[in-house]
Amino acid sequence: MTDLRNIAIIAHVDHGKTTLVDKILHQCQLFRVNEEVKDLLLDNNDLERERGITILSKNVSVRYKGTKINIIDTPGHSDFGGEVERVLNMADGVILLVDAFEGPMPQTRFVLGKAIELGLKPVVVINKVDKPNCTPVEVHEAVFDLMFSLDATEEQLDFPTVYGSSKQGWMGPDWQNPTEDVSHLLDVILEHVPAPKVVEGTLQMRITSLDYSSFQGRIAVGRVTRGSIAPNQPITLVKNDGSMKKGQVKELMVFEGLGKEKVKHAVGCGEIVAILGLEGFDIGDTV
Repeated sequence: MTDLRNIAIIAHVDHGKTTLVDKILHQCQLFRVNEEVKDLLLDNNDLERERGITILSKNVSVRYKGTKINIIDTPGHSDFGGEVERVLNMADGVILLVDAFEGPMPQTRFVLGKAIELGLKPVVVINKVDKPNCTPVEVHEAVFDLMFSLDATEEQLDFPTVYGSSKQGWMGPDWQNPTEDVSHLLDVILEHVPAPKVVEGTLQMRITSLDYSSFQGRIAVGRVTRGSIAPNQPITLVKNDGSMKKGQVKELMVFEGLGKEKVKHAVGCGEIVAILGLEGFDIGDTV
């Protein structure tokens, strides 16, 4: 699956994560130009709207230069620690989004620490460089020091840095020279984040999150870590306590844009899928 990238976004509250994802979606033309969408697409839970924070990690998927990029949102608050780890397990790389004025925050440390532990490749985005008195250079050093203190490997410490303003809709290699759009960041993702490894064998997938639809009931979401999965395939659900249940994939979906798209064919290793018609599952179970 060389034409696939799974990347998680880590950011402190209000450092501009949702705006950045919006701009990436715009860049990849998911919205027709005439729809000036109500901004902030990811925060669609009522509780989140109120608090203006992201709790349920959501997946968004864009296509860029023939590659599909799954962008996985991580919760920015430490109250959601357990979810963070499960979510990061779906990714091969992380975008660390930092405010050019405030620098890395304590909360970022927790999530970043987990990502580094899991061996994910970081791409650092220093955002809001349009703010007066911002200090992108110092912030870059602070991020390096933070990663170093978290025992990052040499390869992880050799991270690419992208500067920009998600509010103004640009990302580039140099904070003093605004670019036209966010494509520089997407190019960096394609170059630095590895494609998922393909592991042959019987299907394995860990359920990392669940979606609910009033029409279809509970939907299991996770990443295929081995083999492939197809609609109508009989599967075994392994519960957290080790017990097993037989089941069947009634419908299979992949993420496309802001929604999900039904697929008729088998989906390979590394892709993030949603399974309908699976009964009695919990987050953390394995298919």
